[in-house]
Amino acid sequence: MKFKAGDKVTVIDDSFSGTVKSYKKDGSVAIITTEGFELLFSEAELLMNNNSEIGSFFAGKSLSAVIKEKETPGKYKPKPSILSEKKSRKENVVIEIDLHIEKLVRNKKGMSNYDILTLQMDTARHHVEYAIKNRIPRVVFIHGVGEGVLKSELDYLLGRYEQVTFGDANYQKYGLGATEVYIKQNPGR
Repeated sequence: MKFKAGDKVTVIDDSFSGTVKSYKKDGSVAIITTEGFELLFSEAELLMNNNSEIGSFFAGKSLSAVIKEKETPGKYKPKPSILSEKKSRKENVVIEIDLHIEKLVRNKKGMSNYDILTLQMDTARHHVEYAIKNRIPRVVFIHGVGEGVLKSELDYLLGRYEQVTFGDANYQKYGLGATEVYIKQNPGR
């Protein structure tokens, strides 16, 4: 046991740190991240935040030497982790965009219905393209029920993207007035 409960640690192959909570029967270490999530790692995946122990932890290597070794292609072979199926944070990201005109402009006075619909569609197009570019898997557009003009136009817009599928969003959360968009991360494969 290299760590004890309460030790401050950093995850070697990720960009977050936390506090050791406990050891599990299978030899893994449970940590609480600074964001409050409990995650499991093997001891080899963790680094004590106390700089005096870094040298002994890596058998005399400096932290910069270890980083350089890991960045050299083919040199570093990570050990299989019990969290090999952990999901990236992006998989949980959902962008919610309210397309009601009151949410898009301060004052709609002087805008025709055409101007309003054009602004709503430009906003939707911008967010879909942003999600595709940044590999964000889900977007929810809140359009309301109304006469269905905005929903029809939104369906037409979304149908033009081959890497996008869409359908009604969660009824319990949004009611009938929302469309959920799923962005396929590897189109054509």
